[in-house]
Amino acid sequence: MGFWTLSRYADVEAFLRAPQTSSAPPSDPLFAALRGGHDAPAMRSMRKWMAGKDGPEHRRLRRLVARALTPNAVERLRPEVHRIVDGLIDEMGEGEVDLIEQFATPVPIAVICGLLGIPIEDAWRCLEWTNAIANIIDPLITPQMRIAMNRAEPQFNAYIREQIELRRSHPRDDVLSMLMQKDADGDGLSDEDVVAQVLLLFNAGHETTLNVIGNAVHALLTHPEQLRILREHPELVEPAFEELVRYNATVQIIARQLTGDLTIDGTVIPAGSPVLGITGAAHHDPARFENPHLLDVRRQGVRSLAFGSGPHACIAAMLGKAEVSIALGSLLRRYETIEFATDEQQWHTRFHFVLGLTKLPLRVAFRR
Repeated sequence: MGFWTLSRYADVEAFLRAPQTSSAPPSDPLFAALRGGHDAPAMRSMRKWMAGKDGPEHRRLRRLVARALTPNAVERLRPEVHRIVDGLIDEMGEGEVDLIEQFATPVPIAVICGLLGIPIEDAWRCLEWTNAIANIIDPLITPQMRIAMNRAEPQFNAYIREQIELRRSHPRDDVLSMLMQKDADGDGLSDEDVVAQVLLLFNAGHETTLNVIGNAVHALLTHPEQLRILREHPELVEPAFEELVRYNATVQIIARQLTGDLTIDGTVIPAGSPVLGITGAAHHDPARFENPHLLDVRRQGVRSLAFGSGPHACIAAMLGKAEVSIALGSLLRRYETIEFATDEQQWHTRFHFVLGLTKLPLRVAFRR
């Protein structure tokens, strides 16, 4: 498909950190044509995403959005995440359950809606819209995806603008209100920019987190000795996060374009080249991790690339880590039994940059 590919940990990390690595959407006319053209609603939205900006404009957007996702802000959210997680476990109950549908999917969407101040009853509508728009990055996009994304974007756009107008008349203590505020220098986001960043928070904050939860539970159930360690030492759940996302990386591939020549281990990759960093392979590089094929929740010094690296590292990584750690900790604390309900698990089969389960049937029983 014309990509350069990197698979060693050191090479992928160097590529992600290089200043000549661009995350801007491809300028290839075919890319836009397959998505409805440069003026299609989804393409206009994508050009506003912080994740698709480089240089000063990226730093500006990141600075304005980061105000809402500081370490202190994430700490203040922890009690609410605990409440959401325990409420969903109560609803899921015991017996045979589907962890993806009943738990891993609603946890991040409830957290994001709470964060933004969006009514929970509108969560699934927003998720349907944002999932459709997210297909814009799929390299094997279909005409059906193109139609769905360009229908969904104006609907989501109109909905978020309604929420913005509500906050203009009645400001609230939520992230959407914060995104609308100017900083100390008088700089701020336009309404169009706010809508684009909210869309990005939905996409990045939902699919990644739900797949990390599902993949982590799957990994622990296939390594019962590691599950036993976390049950006996619940204080290890949060430190084990990096190892769990390393072992079954949710983000398997990160695609970028080069704005200048990049030398990797003596090989020059020319400017303009599309490059794939194979993070799934980098996480199993024996030059970086001893016995990389083994899951070891006590492994020290793990620094995964699950949330990227360099200037475009995920801005909500701390929130994602908190959500996953609280979710796993509560599952292990409240359920005495967690086991596969079937020998076959259903993984995503479509070509995609994300690894995750579509279903995870389990048998669970509460502690008595």
